[in-house]
Amino acid sequence: QVQLVESGGGLVQFGGSLRLSCASSGRTFSRYAMGWFRQAPGKEREFVAAISGSAHTTYYADSVKGRFTISRDNAKNTVYLQMNSLKPEDTAVYYCAARWSTIIPSDYDYWGQGTQVTVSS
Repeated sequence: QVQLVESGGGLVQFGGSLRLSCASSGRTFSRYAMGWFRQAPGKEREFVAAISGSAHTTYYADSVKGRFTISRDNAKNTVYLQMNSLKPEDTAVYYCAARWSTIIPSDYDYWGQGTQVTVSS
């Protein structure tokens, strides 16, 4: 069983930056592909970014490409989401997710509890 705990959310002004972290309890963290998702009020959860276990492959939603960067530190069992040039439409609860996979999957098995990101205009 993998437990994921997100942190780093908060209130930021338009154009600001935040870095989210997601710590995993898994012993073989490098074997898990990791993803970030978000859900805004009244909307469905949407994909944000993903990274393979080796960190060799990353993938982004078009809406965040060029502004967000996903990375991971396998020695610390942690995945990060650096968010720059934030916009009010980035306001959402952000979730990290994990799946035992050598490639970036379309579905994930484990989810964190989420962290709120609010961007004021």
